[in-house]
Amino acid sequence: MATLPRHQRVIISLSVHILRAAMARSGEMRVDVVEVRLALRCLLQHCPERWPLELFWDSAAQDNEIGRAQGTTAAFNGIVRQLRAAGRYED
Repeated sequence: MATLPRHQRVIISLSVHILRAAMARSGEMRVDVVEVRLALRCLLQHCPERWPLELFWDSAAQDNEIGRAQGTTAAFNGIVRQLRAAGRYED
């Protein structure tokens, strides 16, 4: 696989950072905010499967704190796993 241009790597890294921060806050409040939606949209073309992106957004909007935290965590892990498997993200 060809190396991604620098601007794409920056967008992916920032998107993951936004989702990680939202996941950390998700136990306290809903995180279905515009920056999360934009981050998910930016990652859409880099994730072969859409389910973790959809799960993150759906979980971010839940009113139940435990369900929201568990859902966003599971979805985040799925997103990062896909990005790594595709060679699009490294810590």
